[in-house]
Amino acid sequence: MALSSPIRDKKQVKKMAEYYLECGQIRNHVLIVLCINTALRISDILSLSWDDVFDFENGRVRSSLVIVEKKTMKPKSIALNKSIIHALILYATEAANIREYLIANPKTGLPISRIQAYRLIRAAGEGSGISERVSCHSLRKTFGYHAWKKGTSLAILQMIYNHSSFGLTLVYLGIAQDDIDFVYLGMNLTG
Repeated sequence: MALSSPIRDKKQVKKMAEYYLECGQIRNHVLIVLCINTALRISDILSLSWDDVFDFENGRVRSSLVIVEKKTMKPKSIALNKSIIHALILYATEAANIREYLIANPKTGLPISRIQAYRLIRAAGEGSGISERVSCHSLRKTFGYHAWKKGTSLAILQMIYNHSSFGLTLVYLGIAQDDIDFVYLGMNLTG
């Protein structure tokens, strides 16, 4: 089994996030935006309902998402950023038939399968010109890599991922030699 890697180029991440938007496939756009911006496992994203993200009583997208992760059985609260909120507003406006599940098969109303989610994500990666194979887990790792690049502490990322070990979080980040070189080159303390 090949290990997945984060998408390190921010332009590629943005292009991939917009791939299905440009195709007019808003549900698939929401899938990718959620994967990139929440660091949730695909099983947790596919189990999301409209009630999890939308406050029907007040007619608006919720400001946060509260779930219990399937794998860890731990509760998690995720603040929904502007990208997620915008995608959900588009989706709610476009959706002719809001079903129970957010990322639903239009024929059954049930969540799409993990395999279908993988196919959609992989197609968006290929369609966006990303040469590496992109998977659901690549997008989970992409979140951490870019959060780390912005200065988020490794301890916070370990908590976001619900990892039991610091080492696993480090593996997720996909830190490469150019990241290490950047630190060395920036530490010109005597010059």
